[in-house]
Amino acid sequence: MTRWIALVLGLLLLLTACGGADETTAGETAGADATADTEADATSSDAASEPVAVCDIDSLPLKESGVLTVATGEPVFEPWMVDDDPANGEGFESALVYALAEQLGFAAADVTWVRTGFDEAIAPGSKDYDFNIQQYSITAQRDEVVDFSDGYYEVEQALVAAEDSPVAGASSISDLRSARLGAAIGTTSLDYVEQVIQPEARAQVFDDNAAAKAAFDAGQVDGLVFDLPTAYFITAVEIPDASIVGVLPREATTGTSSEAAGGAEELGMLFEEGSELVGCVNEALSALRDDGTLDALEEQWLSQAGDIPTLRN
Repeated sequence: MTRWIALVLGLLLLLTACGGADETTAGETAGADATADTEADATSSDAASEPVAVCDIDSLPLKESGVLTVATGEPVFEPWMVDDDPANGEGFESALVYALAEQLGFAAADVTWVRTGFDEAIAPGSKDYDFNIQQYSITAQRDEVVDFSDGYYEVEQALVAAEDSPVAGASSISDLRSARLGAAIGTTSLDYVEQVIQPEARAQVFDDNAAAKAAFDAGQVDGLVFDLPTAYFITAVEIPDASIVGVLPREATTGTSSEAAGGAEELGMLFEEGSELVGCVNEALSALRDDGTLDALEEQWLSQAGDIPTLRN
């Protein structure tokens, strides 16, 4: 009897030992599985946190898939665009757009142009194009209702007048206060006239450069203010009897807080507010700046021979 009891006890001990071993094995297996799951989750999380290549051409947030829709003015002028044809790739802004398009992955045939008024594009609201390029100066006021790319050109303002104009010999801002001056509506050229020069007579405002030229030809103004590259073209082609009196100073001591009164004025491409395309265009623009393309285009289309004096404050 004692022997049987001992045998039963031995069997029970053996079974208990086997059961413990199984539990330990199961526990270790469960722990290993949990560790593997944790590692897999971590790997998945790392993969999810990696940045997505949103500037791939197939991922660009475009108005029309596969097409870069670019707006510009009606009409457009040299040296920004040539022959009022933005699609020919000639002129600084036209050439820049095609260089940007190539950098973004588009063929030239995939660039579509539309026309807008200058003020129309600055108005808030959705746009039917991806961006607009027509010498838009980047200002805080405009940036409240639209978005801008980084600057692609740093511009100066200049005064154009006929040889017999009262302002032909002007050497300072104060020499312009009694003059009849004009500029295109909605431009920083007009801002400069009104807020920096502050002429005694109300500035004359024109819908575009063509209307300003007509007023000049009719003797309705003593001088016109344009950005410097446009002033070169105006005096070389459209008003050959006129000349550039001088570059207008960036720093002005008029007591005004206007952005036109000081600091570098930069042109930027205009987007509807909140456009997700801005970052990709900036990335492409940065690449063109780094590889020298932007400087080469500026040299080709905007640089002019000769020294133009800068008027004093």
